[in-house]
Amino acid sequence: MNHPSRRDFLKAAGITVAGATALPRLSRAHDTSVPVAEYPFKFGIASYTFRAFSLDQTIHMTKRLGLTHMTLKDMHLPLTSTPEQIADARRRIAGAGLTLMSCGVVYMKTEDEVKKGFAYARAAGLPMLIGVPDKSLLGLAETLVKETDIILAIHNHGPTDERFPSPESAYSLIKNMDKRMGLCVDVGHTRRLGLDPAEEIKKFADRVFDVHIKDVTSADAKGTTVEMGRGVINIPRIMRMLKQIGYSRTLHFEFEKDQKDPLPGVAESVGYLRGVLAADSHG
Repeated sequence: MNHPSRRDFLKAAGITVAGATALPRLSRAHDTSVPVAEYPFKFGIASYTFRAFSLDQTIHMTKRLGLTHMTLKDMHLPLTSTPEQIADARRRIAGAGLTLMSCGVVYMKTEDEVKKGFAYARAAGLPMLIGVPDKSLLGLAETLVKETDIILAIHNHGPTDERFPSPESAYSLIKNMDKRMGLCVDVGHTRRLGLDPAEEIKKFADRVFDVHIKDVTSADAKGTTVEMGRGVINIPRIMRMLKQIGYSRTLHFEFEKDQKDPLPGVAESVGYLRGVLAADSHG
């Protein structure tokens, strides 16, 4: 646990824990506490965080958090959506000043599901699909990546995932494929395998296209999501590694805890991470 440094980070960002959960203040933290020149990351939400809420509620909460980007899960826009429904969702998201980066995680167990996943991403005008295709379908996925110019970022799911538990389990299969075949590194699931997420990001830096950022209670299969800074993941080390490798894409907050009331926990996590970046830039 790293509570003393956690308080220091929040203080450096001008945010107390109480302030982090006072959501209207987060927009000011967003404006002032991130040294963009030092850390050229974008910040977004994996909408799975708000899986118990509607798309409009998800948009509203994302705005309150001061985040600017979004990965859309299919409960907010089903894979069976019509072109008109997809266009309407895009208008609502863009109208709120948010950038829709990707969809996912999309699970693809058949050829038809791979084709539908890419067709959905293409219809939504997305540059990236966060997906988990069966290993036997990676060749088809690569073909569709080339046809659509849509990045496929394979998401690792930790100890209980037989297909892609770790970043390496995906990288080893795609390293010689099209360079748009890459990874969405979930730092929580990576740590639950007993691995250091920062080292995994370094090893596979050339294919890291997205990061699901979070904290977990323990570095084993029993680990569960917790407010950032309260768990076992060395978040400052991950931030320094991302800077070192020149990562300039999006960090998506994913918070599986408190399904019916996730906003306070996500707000605390956003405040903590901004504090980490501010403290590092001032140090």
